[in-house]
Amino acid sequence: MTLSATVVVTAEQMRAIEGRVFAAGMPVSALMEKVGGLLSRRIQALFPQERSPQVGVLVGPGHNGGDALVVARELHFRGYRVKIYSPFTKLKELTEAHAQYAKNLGVSFLDSVVELQGCDFLVDGLFGFGLTRNLEAPIAPAIDQINQFQKPIVSIDLPSGLQTDTGVMLGTAIRATHTLCLGLWKQGLLQDHALEFVGHAELLEFDLPSADIEAIVGTTPAVQRVTPAWVHAHLPLPRPASTHKYRMGHLLLICGSERYAGGAILTGLGARASGVGMLSIAVPASLKPLLVAQLPDALILGCPETETGAIAHLPPEVELSKFQAIACGPGLTTDAAAIVRSVLASDRPLVLDADGLNVLAQMGTIPTLACRRAMTVLTPHQGEFQRLFPDLGNGLTCRVTATRAAAEQSGAIVLLKGARITVANADGQVWINPESTPALARGGSGDVLTGLTGGFLAQHLVRGTPLPGETAVVTAAWCHAQAGIRAAHDRTELGVDAVTLGHYLATALMG
Repeated sequence: MTLSATVVVTAEQMRAIEGRVFAAGMPVSALMEKVGGLLSRRIQALFPQERSPQVGVLVGPGHNGGDALVVARELHFRGYRVKIYSPFTKLKELTEAHAQYAKNLGVSFLDSVVELQGCDFLVDGLFGFGLTRNLEAPIAPAIDQINQFQKPIVSIDLPSGLQTDTGVMLGTAIRATHTLCLGLWKQGLLQDHALEFVGHAELLEFDLPSADIEAIVGTTPAVQRVTPAWVHAHLPLPRPASTHKYRMGHLLLICGSERYAGGAILTGLGARASGVGMLSIAVPASLKPLLVAQLPDALILGCPETETGAIAHLPPEVELSKFQAIACGPGLTTDAAAIVRSVLASDRPLVLDADGLNVLAQMGTIPTLACRRAMTVLTPHQGEFQRLFPDLGNGLTCRVTATRAAAEQSGAIVLLKGARITVANADGQVWINPESTPALARGGSGDVLTGLTGGFLAQHLVRGTPLPGETAVVTAAWCHAQAGIRAAHDRTELGVDAVTLGHYLATALMG
């Protein structure tokens, strides 16, 4: 697994890495030729030259435009009917040289964006990384018109109009069907804001020296993209040939209420799928028969109830110290606030979700989590995040920055849910899960993730040399997303209810 596959960079970092490469003697023109060649070959694979397709190439004033002109030239040589649209009066010197050569080759330069409408597909080379200002006329109206053509669009590095680090649209942006990211993953491509513009994203590596990458981002990059290779290095969790259930982790779930009985069942399904050796589930006593029927392999602990059907307190025989980990919150209701306080006061690793987070927000004690004697994992969706961290959650312009700040502020591992789950620890390290599916946007999906996370955590911690807690959290997020993707493939995005998702977790664990 190469460093390039996992590292995620900001515009500033990418600029610094390229600066080192150029300072070492790599000519800008040579790198442009290399990158342009890689792009043109990939574009030919995406759109084979069978019927002499017509391609429109959008050329910007900088080196991104130069890359696009190399692509235009190479496609022209291979029989594609190329038309170039560049609504700029001044280009950088190297880009201008490529434009002049294309003109001398007889490639058509268009005066109007409307003339692109007859193209079979488009290549977007208007702006590369580092754009910070909102696009204005005449570029913004041209992009809006191009998007209305509803043509396949391949964007070079990232869709023109997106902010490199946040993925936020700067006034308007190209809605690409494919994005060919150059060299290293740009942070904005992996943020929720960018997804409707990016299409299918893939990385085109062009042999950036590892020494130059490490000089800027370090040997352990602060922001990493989760890859299958990274996950499979930690899954499946190895089991000794001679073992027993209590050596494979004992997880306690505290969840459910008379009103939200399903939360306990779904959290249990996620935990069971993790392979944890022993699963105990504390629920209101009235729910015990239901949980026994649904999860006969778990130990169901009936608890005294409040008048509203929430857990009043744990039975005396439930000793929190005997569990490797606790997951608390789904379906609990805030009437069980005393329960949340008791698990926070324990010395057990803790996953807090749903009403566990709501109670925590009401307590206003987020900074004190760093004083707990064990790790805490918070798994909020955007609304819960805003309640927990009101000074960070407004708008969530950059999920990476917000999640990192929340983890540093709270001392917890923070998993921010969304289309691109972001996980951060208190040391400032961030992991982004790069794949998911809208099929997971259904009630109960998060409960399944809570159980899975708790199960992985319990297994990690029971081993002689436990892995960092964030490893369990990141692998759980990845498996949860992969299960959703597989289920959606088999059953469509409308057919992935939370129970079905729980059943697909086993296939995701197999890799």
